[in-house]
Amino acid sequence: MRILILNPNTTEPVTGLLTAAARAVASPGTELVPLTASRGLPYLATRAEAQIGGAIAIEMLAEHHSDADAAIIAAFGDPGLFGARELFDIPVIGMSEAAMLTACLLGRRFAIITFTAALTGWYRDCVEMHGLDERCCAVRALDQSFASIAEVQEEKEELLVALANKAVDEDEAEVVILGGAPLAGLASRVRERVAVPLVDPIAAAVKQAEALVTLHPRKAVAGAFRRPAAKPTRGLSDKLAAWIEHRDIASAAE
Repeated sequence: MRILILNPNTTEPVTGLLTAAARAVASPGTELVPLTASRGLPYLATRAEAQIGGAIAIEMLAEHHSDADAAIIAAFGDPGLFGARELFDIPVIGMSEAAMLTACLLGRRFAIITFTAALTGWYRDCVEMHGLDERCCAVRALDQSFASIAEVQEEKEELLVALANKAVDEDEAEVVILGGAPLAGLASRVRERVAVPLVDPIAAAVKQAEALVTLHPRKAVAGAFRRPAAKPTRGLSDKLAAWIEHRDIASAAE
């Protein structure tokens, strides 16, 4: 089984954090293929940046999906997820959706804890996008600067643990999700210091991806997530243009 780990930001050390946390839970025989965006932003924090990251994630998928069994969009907030799920034949998993659905199996109400207040509006939009408003009791964030996006989990570990426990005490969270790709791997390190289950989004996404590949779901040929009809393009990357124009189908028919 071959699973792509698509980091739609440009920070290689964050891809390293994601990959290490993913490998810690992957099953024997699962090959993880980490990919980092070659252009864009060092991390995604706003709705506008999410739109840019989503387009880049779709380009990355067009380039690499043909020899993969599944792909994970490894940015909390799931930029480009629904578009990618519409376009491509393999299962595409969003880290946020996987984390929230996993949290719903562990308790009725979950809270999302993250490292900067800039993320909270986009994260609330993501909860709503997935129809989980009633299950999410809080989105809490630290309200202070940080030195390095790649080291923010070490820098803010104590504060993040305290904020998670505050969500348990004040918001009645029964599960806590540590949201944001730079926090990958933190849940396993601090799990005994928070009073309820912690969910690491990339770990949840890997297990969801493995499950979907094993279940062999068919690609939709009807409904909202069927592949769109061919359409001419201009100025897109070669692989994405070919996929949107259905040149893959034309080549197969020759």
